[in-house]
This record gives sequence, C-alpha cells and structure tokens, in this order.
Amino acid sequence: MSLSVIIITKNEAASIRRCLVSVKWADEIIVVDSGSTDSTAEICRELGAKVSVTPDWPGFGPQKNRALDLATHEWVLSLDADEWVTPELRDEILAELKKAKTVAYQMPRLSSFCGTYLKHGGWWPDYIIRLFRKSQCRFSDDLVHERVLVTGEITTLKQHLMHESMRDLDHVLGKMNAYSSAGAKMMLAQGRRSSLPTALLRGAWAFFRAYILRRGFLDGSAGFAQAVAHGEGTYYRYLKLAQLQKSAATMAR
Repeated sequence: MSLSVIIITKNEAASIRRCLVSVKWADEIIVVDSGSTDSTAEICRELGAKVSVTPDWPGFGPQKNRALDLATHEWVLSLDADEWVTPELRDEILAELKKAKTVAYQMPRLSSFCGTYLKHGGWWPDYIIRLFRKSQCRFSDDLVHERVLVTGEITTLKQHLMHESMRDLDHVLGKMNAYSSAGAKMMLAQGRRSSLPTALLRGAWAFFRAYILRRGFLDGSAGFAQAVAHGEGTYYRYLKLAQLQKSAATMAR
C-alpha cells in the first residue's frame, strides 16, 4: 500500500533533515512551506521531497489541509518538522498498511523538553492520530492545536513517535508567545471571555494540574520547568484574550 508523508514547515532547518531521513522509505514526501528564510526548502528538495511554498499562514489546521490536498496516495502519514519515525514505528506502520483494515491510527508520542524526555505531566503517552486514509479524514480548521477529524475506526499503534518539542528556553518562549496569541484569537472567535483574575487562576491551575495531579514532579527539574512554562503559557493566552476583548469593545464604540 502506497504512503504519502505530509509536513508543514517554516524555518525548520535545524530539525527537518532528521524528520525527512526517518521517512525516506515512504512513496512520496510533501512539504508545504510558509516562506522560510533559512535553508528549509533547499534541504527538503535535496532529500527528495516535493516542496510547495505558500505566501501566507492561515493557521496549522488549514495549512495541513493544503498539504493533505497535495498528497497523491490514499494513506497519509502527517508529521511535524520536529518529529521523526523510529525504525520500530516504521516497521509497525508498514505491517499495518498491508492489512489496511481501519481508517486511522493513533500512536504514542514521546516528547522532549529542553533535552529531557518527559514521562509525566500529561506528556506521555500523548496519543495522537498521525496515520490515516485521505478519503475519510481531514484536519480541523483550528489555528493551533489542530486535530484529525476521522470518519470511521481508529486503531492504536504500540511503537512511539519521537518529538523534540522544545529545544531550549529560547524555543520555549517563542512557542509560548506564538501559541498563546493563536489560542487567544481562537477563543475570541468562540465567544470565550477572560480577565486578569481569570488569567491568573487559569495559569495557576494549569501549573498545579501538570506538576501535581499529572505528577510532573516525577520528571525532576525538567518536569518543574515544563509545568511552569505550561502555566505561564496558559496565563498569557487568557490575558491576551482579555486584551483582544478590550480592543474589540473599543472598536465597536
């Protein structure tokens, strides 16, 4: 059974090579790049990927649907540039494609935070749908934290997908800023409301849930740092929502 791999990118020269090499066994690799200013596109072409460059950034969900539309095979494996497939996961995927008895597969994802792989705090096993039939699946239109919408049965794979979620603290801060802004815009569109007290409470709860309830403390100092980052990101998302509400109310006057 033929397989298309789809990846969306922007300025991913530091990680894209590892991702592409891990799926060189696929029948085709589609990369949709939203205007990288580094060597991302060149690296992708060098490794045999079909690269399409878009002039805009519509959000994660819409951009992944663009990549999905370019895939020529029924089975699709969707990856982020900071993810890669282990040989064990590759073998499991190929074995399952020979059966092709389901619509989509979810797999556990093992993610690292500033160089440490986390097993607690809600980070593991982090089941995520990545392998699916093109004809029966689509990405949600969410600006961030998009998901695969599946019409049919979902099967769980045993082998895990690797994920370098955040390389260092600069990467943490950059992601926090981008994701909190996109999340605030999504919540505003959904009619959600916020305020400074709400942002403080949401941020504190996010830290408590990750570090205490989901036992992030078992991951040591990395678990604490991740829980702080999670709480801070949640705080900024709700604070930005409050600011967007204020701006919308001002413009409506």
